[in-house]
Amino acid sequence: MNDVVGRDDLLLVTLDTLRFDVARELAAEGRIPHLARHLPGGRWEKRHAPGSFTYASHQAMFAGFLPTPASPGPHPRLFAARFAGSESTAGRTWVFDTPDLVSGLAAAGYRTVCVGGVGFFNRRGALGSVLPGLFQESHWEPEFGVPSPTSFEAQVARAEEVVAALPAERRLFLFVNVAALHQPNWFHLPGATRETGDSRATHAAALEYVDRHIGRLFAAASSRRRCFTIVCSDHGTAYGDDGWTGHRLGHDSVWTVPYAHFFLEPGALS
Repeated sequence: MNDVVGRDDLLLVTLDTLRFDVARELAAEGRIPHLARHLPGGRWEKRHAPGSFTYASHQAMFAGFLPTPASPGPHPRLFAARFAGSESTAGRTWVFDTPDLVSGLAAAGYRTVCVGGVGFFNRRGALGSVLPGLFQESHWEPEFGVPSPTSFEAQVARAEEVVAALPAERRLFLFVNVAALHQPNWFHLPGATRETGDSRATHAAALEYVDRHIGRLFAAASSRRRCFTIVCSDHGTAYGDDGWTGHRLGHDSVWTVPYAHFFLEPGALS
């Protein structure tokens, strides 16, 4: 990452609440072609989330603790705050001297931009202002939020505007928190109703919806130069698994998440 930071643009996309098993199945079945074409080997990597709900997980990720590979370590990290005795900081790790990755990238000359999705990014109260407050520029509209059936399209359009307005020589760290997977998501599955509610099938349909539009985001992010991209979930969610529903709990459906990182070359196809 010491060769990447300062040279490439950076994109972090959190597919909020996406389960690993659903992501893996859709990739294997060819149902998310725009994402799968960029996944190493066409597969998601299985990882463990750093938190069981959005706020905790993003606080950890913005401190450099991305989801951890689901295998015995040690696992060197891509980014880390300078911290004596850290066992996951290695030669390839980009080390920053600020309390969080976002301000560390800003100190390195990046324009830091957040396009929020779920309520922890809506700036409608003190708690919803903490995470977007880390960024030099943050965006949230009701159209980006959980209840909107077109949330991701609206987020992508805003990201395109952000990229187009940035001077060509300025490096960009763009963060997008995708709300579409989060409950309620029943409206993404044809034939589903509010009364039937959310399910693993509507969750999968929401991921297919995101896939139909993510190519535009990738194209915008790589329109100026090569872009190092991380796409992952912050946590999963349970749909009656072993009697559990929701997240902020200790079930495997919550702690196990999909992860990938890759380069988008300039002018990446959508």
